[in-house]
Amino acid sequence: MRITFAAIMALVCLGTQANAAQCGSGPGGFEAWKQAFAEEARAKGMGAASIAGLMQTNYASATIAADRGQRSFSLSLEQFLAKRGAPAIVARGRKMKQSQAALFASIQQRYGVPPGPLIAIWGMESGFGSQRGNQNMLSSIATLAYDCRRPEFFTDQLYAAMRLIDRGTLSASTRGSMHGEVGQTQFMPKNILAYGTGNLDVAANALSSTANFLKAHGWRAGAGYQPGEPNFAAIEAWNAAGVYQRAIALMGRQIDGGE
Repeated sequence: MRITFAAIMALVCLGTQANAAQCGSGPGGFEAWKQAFAEEARAKGMGAASIAGLMQTNYASATIAADRGQRSFSLSLEQFLAKRGAPAIVARGRKMKQSQAALFASIQQRYGVPPGPLIAIWGMESGFGSQRGNQNMLSSIATLAYDCRRPEFFTDQLYAAMRLIDRGTLSASTRGSMHGEVGQTQFMPKNILAYGTGNLDVAANALSSTANFLKAHGWRAGAGYQPGEPNFAAIEAWNAAGVYQRAIALMGRQIDGGE
C-alpha cells in the first residue's frame, strides 16, 4: 500500500511540474508559458482583467536587451555622475527645492526625509518626470518573469502588477521603463502595493511614495544619509547598485546645501 501511494504521489508531482510555467531564454516558449502562468494566476485568485491583460502581452525583446546591458552600474562614481548628468540634476534640484518648498516641507514633516535625496532620486530616475519610459509595463514584467535569468523576482512583480490591474490602479496598457518601472520615481509593482500613495505619474504622489519607502526601510529623521551614516541603508534598499547609492547620497547632500 505504501509503495502504491508513493507511486501515485510521484505521478501527481510530475504532472504538476509538467503543467507549471517553464522559464525560457528566447521568444519561442513565451506563448506556452503565458498559458501555463495564466492557470497558476487563476488559482491564486487573479481576476479576469489581469488575466486578459497577461494574454495580450508580447515578448519584450528590448527589455531583455536592456536587462543584459546595464553597463553604467560598473562605472566609477565620477564616470557614473557624468553619464547621468549629475551637475544638471543638482542645479535644477536646488531650484525645485525652493520653488516647491511647501511640498517638501510637508513630506519631511510626515516621513522625516529631507528634500535632497528625494530630488536626487526624482532627477536620476526620470529626469524630473520627463523620461518615464514608453514600454508596455505588463509585457516587460511578463517577459522578465518568463526569462530564466531572474524569474522568481519578476514572478512576484508580475503578480503584484496583476493585482494592481484588477484593482484599477494600473491598466494592461500602462507604459513604463524597460523593467516595468512606472511613474515619476519609477516604482516596481510590489513597491506600489506596499508604499504607493496615489497616482505615481503625479510628482507629489511619487515623492511621497518614495519617502514612504525610505521611512519603511529605516530612515530616521535628522540622521545622516552618507555612506556609513544611519540613513544610507534606506538608500541601499532603494537600488542595489553601489555606484547609484553613492551618487544619490552625494547629489542629495549637494541639493540640501552641502558639498
